[in-house]
Amino acid sequence: MRVLLAGALGVALWGCGSGGGGTTSGGGGSGGSGDDPSASSTSGSGGSAASGGTTASTGGSGTGGSGTGGSATGGAGAGGSGTGGGDVSITCPSPALRAGDTNVTVAVGSSSRSYVLHVPAAYDGTRPVPLVVDFHPLGGSGPSERSGSPYPAQTDPEGVIMAFPSGQSGPSGGAWNVGPCCVADTDDVAFARAMVAQIQETACIDPKRIYAVGFSMGGGMSHYLACHAADVFAAVAPAAFDLLEENVDGCNPSRPISVISFRSTSDPVVPYAGGYSSVVRGMPITFLGAKSTFETWAEINGCTGSPSAEDGQGCSTYSTCQDGVEVSLCTKQGGSHEPGNASVGWPALKRHTLP
Repeated sequence: MRVLLAGALGVALWGCGSGGGGTTSGGGGSGGSGDDPSASSTSGSGGSAASGGTTASTGGSGTGGSGTGGSATGGAGAGGSGTGGGDVSITCPSPALRAGDTNVTVAVGSSSRSYVLHVPAAYDGTRPVPLVVDFHPLGGSGPSERSGSPYPAQTDPEGVIMAFPSGQSGPSGGAWNVGPCCVADTDDVAFARAMVAQIQETACIDPKRIYAVGFSMGGGMSHYLACHAADVFAAVAPAAFDLLEENVDGCNPSRPISVISFRSTSDPVVPYAGGYSSVVRGMPITFLGAKSTFETWAEINGCTGSPSAEDGQGCSTYSTCQDGVEVSLCTKQGGSHEPGNASVGWPALKRHTLP
């Protein structure tokens, strides 16, 4: 099936976002105007952690339990105690980051890249917490994704740190390089790795619980990181995007990795059945389609048997995969080009840890 997406769809392509907010390089600022009204917004380069700190340990349990995301989705899942490792001792940086949003820069080779670091009020810096990296759609930015993301409402009560990176400008605005599209001469995998490493210097992050999510083109970046940075990211939750015919052969993750995808059957931008798109000038791509992407991830992860029937949230899951990982496709009947259901995605993600 060849579906040409052009013209007016270029404006709405993959959830075009807006938003700016300059970022200045400077010394490791923290704080912001988010959940703590007493904090002030600061731009900075993150920097290294201050001396001292609190030593804490991460838990040893890993994937397991039932269902895709527990009670939020129901459905079948892999039972048992999971595949976690032993405790990992982590020294929490001190002083703890204050609640709020901070514009931060990080050097990636000869480039300076930016992201919004979001610290919720529930974070106190005394114990390791997960990190969720949320990638914006084509034409968007880190600040615009911070404003529109459904994930903080789910993760903030648990003290989870979030990062909202900004892509480089391509033919259609801020974008991510996933091989054939959508910005050239940019190593966004290196950017993601450098950003995570910098955040670990200033926040108390559990290295086994780092996750990638994203909407539209940002979902494409989440897929791409699952393929190329499975040593850093424990699981990913892409929305409104597929694997691509042009990059799927290069998807060779270093280990099995859990993937939960969100797709709508009436998406006019990334058709549920897949197809050709030439919206980004000079960078045509071919979507595998929602179900083909689902089956491809199941094959990559060595899943066996058949997926579960769709549950009340439209989620079907392969739960008998290598190393206890899971592959899920959550389908919204009708719907449009829209972000995934974070109330389903976050419970599913957090059940999985790095080995």
